[in-house]
Amino acid sequence: MKIATITLNPAIDQTVFVDHFQPNTVNRARAMQRDAGGKGVNVASFLADYGLTVTATGLLGAENPHIFERHFAAKRINDRFVRVPGATRIGVKIVDEANQQTTDINLPGLPPPPGALDDLLTVIDELAVDHEWFVLAGKLPPGVPVEFVPELVARLRAYHRAVALDVSGPALAAGLAAQPSLVKPNLDELRQIDLLAGEGIEAVAAAARQINQMGVALAIVSMGAQGAIFSDGANLLHAVPPPITVKSTVGAGDAMVAGAIAGLVEGLSLEEIARRATAFSLAALAAIGAHLPPRAELIALAARVSVSVVDPAVTAVPPVDQ
Repeated sequence: MKIATITLNPAIDQTVFVDHFQPNTVNRARAMQRDAGGKGVNVASFLADYGLTVTATGLLGAENPHIFERHFAAKRINDRFVRVPGATRIGVKIVDEANQQTTDINLPGLPPPPGALDDLLTVIDELAVDHEWFVLAGKLPPGVPVEFVPELVARLRAYHRAVALDVSGPALAAGLAAQPSLVKPNLDELRQIDLLAGEGIEAVAAAARQINQMGVALAIVSMGAQGAIFSDGANLLHAVPPPITVKSTVGAGDAMVAGAIAGLVEGLSLEEIARRATAFSLAALAAIGAHLPPRAELIALAARVSVSVVDPAVTAVPPVDQ
């Protein structure tokens, strides 16, 4: 099975390692590294590490594509990015391993020039011939209307392709209406679109069920150290990770999306998908950059994940008008 990821706003992740980082003063960095990044690029990287056939597309600056090209070649990811004038943005990640904290500084992306989105849609149409899963992930760059998200989901559904959506804000609200196959918001993203009423696991589970009622087959809500809720409309599970030493939080949500898709591709049960997705996320938290350990380590991590059933009686939500 072939999987394609779509990243409209990729970034070069410049990770600076500063122990005991403090704002408003001089900090001494002990190391720095640069990685090809952006949410869809990260998802592609995790899936490729797992051994799946992956194509990455989107919009990429023509002035500095080399770090991405080297990354795709090393991971054996098929590069179908549309090059656009300008340089791909840089996202600065300040990693304080001593305190297990990460500070992100994200710059805006490149506005696509006239015709670039049409060129991208042509590539996506070509990929839809033999790619069964598509992942649209990350923020929209300046100049791309929110309507592009539901239109793209509907376009891919017309090809009978499965679509995973990991976006935020108005793009998430608009995308939900197009009924993608999978969505993975976090708590803040649910609050942004007024889908989270209250606090606690029950409120999060109710939001996940409401997303199912909108026509989304699998809703995953990530909650940081509290784990994640997985809901397919019939089953509602809470996956809790074991404690680990966190090196960086960058890409943990992207790894969860990749793990869920890997589980779906393999035909796993919802419980097994929850374990697999959480194991991918744990592996990302324990590494710098979008890299997975060998499968044996992932299986061992998955076995340490605690999965429990959430009582549906306490998460009843009214039907959603279609």
